[in-house]
Amino acid sequence: MGCDIRYRSRTIRTTCGGIFAVPTGTGRFSTFAPPSIHEATGLSTGLSTARRRIVQDLRVRCRFFAGAACGRRIISDDGAMNPINIRLANLYRIGVGPSSSHTVGPMRAAAFARAELIGHGGVPRSLRVELKGSLGATGRGHHSDLAVLAGLHGWEPHDCDIDAVLALRETLAADPSVAWSGGARVRLHPDDVVFLRARDTKGEVLPHPNTMVFHATFDDGSTTSSTWCSIGGGFIRRPEEVAGGDDGPGKPRDVPHPFNDAESLMERAREIGGTLGDVVLANERALADDDGSSADAHLDAVWETFLSCIERGTTTTGELPGGLAVQRRARLLLDRIDEGEVSEAYADIARAQAYAFAVQEENAAGGRVVTAPTNGAAGIVPAVLVEAADRRGHSREEIHAALATAAAIAMLVKTHASISGAEVGCQGEVGTATSMAAAALCQLMGGTIDQVANAAEIGMEHNLGLTCDPIKGLVQAPCIERNAMGVAKAHSAAQLALHSVVAGVVSLDKVIKVMKRTGDDMRREYKETSEGGLAVSFPEC
Repeated sequence: MGCDIRYRSRTIRTTCGGIFAVPTGTGRFSTFAPPSIHEATGLSTGLSTARRRIVQDLRVRCRFFAGAACGRRIISDDGAMNPINIRLANLYRIGVGPSSSHTVGPMRAAAFARAELIGHGGVPRSLRVELKGSLGATGRGHHSDLAVLAGLHGWEPHDCDIDAVLALRETLAADPSVAWSGGARVRLHPDDVVFLRARDTKGEVLPHPNTMVFHATFDDGSTTSSTWCSIGGGFIRRPEEVAGGDDGPGKPRDVPHPFNDAESLMERAREIGGTLGDVVLANERALADDDGSSADAHLDAVWETFLSCIERGTTTTGELPGGLAVQRRARLLLDRIDEGEVSEAYADIARAQAYAFAVQEENAAGGRVVTAPTNGAAGIVPAVLVEAADRRGHSREEIHAALATAAAIAMLVKTHASISGAEVGCQGEVGTATSMAAAALCQLMGGTIDQVANAAEIGMEHNLGLTCDPIKGLVQAPCIERNAMGVAKAHSAAQLALHSVVAGVVSLDKVIKVMKRTGDDMRREYKETSEGGLAVSFPEC
């Protein structure tokens, strides 16, 4: 099996046997076979510079794993489509700011690395962690070092002491060690987490734009290392899993209403006479092997986190940390609305935008938020749904169904494209969140299955090409205001879908595929590196 894909306006031919057909610049193709599967997955440095760049760009377009089929693992060995089995608790992940891929993911990876070392029974003398790719470029502003240090303490994003995390640089500078098993202590200093910029890894092809390597040195001089990739939304994978496409639909499991794309999701919804979210909730019950109580409990926790985050964000003023002198705006905008200084026609959207500001400002300050589907876009879904619930009086069941429908959209995007800004730009984060919120709002307003899918498509379509260019590597500008704009787009998309009298030209499945290809074609400078767009006006260093 093989496939043709586009590279800089030329066709690249690939085969699952590991043959690349690479453009030579003369209109012809030069073929070469990587000597090992590791090179095909982007782990080797034995290629020429030109070919290495091509393999780096091709990595996200066609992944190889022991001769497996091209692309994400969405087709089983018998040719059937694997159903999407991403769990709600993994998609809506409660964690800390400011980034799901650069904070939550690294913390989880570090905790796994610690657990593995402890499980092997050894006590390292020292630890060292290398953050590469986008993590190395923007990780300092994303608190990636703090996240790794916290994970190496065994702390988890959903319940860690946020103040203790934020103080780790000072704490470990004063006492550079971390408690280990058996009462031992292992050397760990803030400087043991190293940010490697592109110039530091020149010639190395990374398995993913967000790659981290954990090194442990023992008293006898021996060393061990493990590599992890943070693939967006707090999800983490090993390089071989990324290469094998295990960042797509989830592990194959039987569910009562299998779907793999928007078309089959809509079919299942019609079959059960329910919503897109009802399909997700029914499958979730089967995966959890319960009556739905675990899903309900998690969605209750998600909703409570939404509310508490908005409460904190709308009652706090002042300047956000990081040196950009960004002022919190949520409380100020809410005051203008409450004082009648905002026109009545705009007031509902303005209130939702104030809520989006609140969530993103809390996220930027390192507070606790929910990946929806990422931290960088965490303000859109809660803002739209909380404002709608307050104004329209929706029940708990209606909110859960809306959250499940929003999750269904994110599952489709994660399976067939990406929710990582480092892979596809901000269209994968704010674009996906806008699409999720539009679908959920349309459903709450009485939209049909087709209208809900159309709302999601409109929300995504009009974010195509959106770059990820955080100034100084901080999730503040343009990120916070971009979430507020996502709220307005979600409202517009829901209304357009509800009141369109003709069918849309572009399907939801099609726009997701286009988003993926747009992200593949986007230069790396515009994918969470702080090396392009707005970020170059205020470089991190």
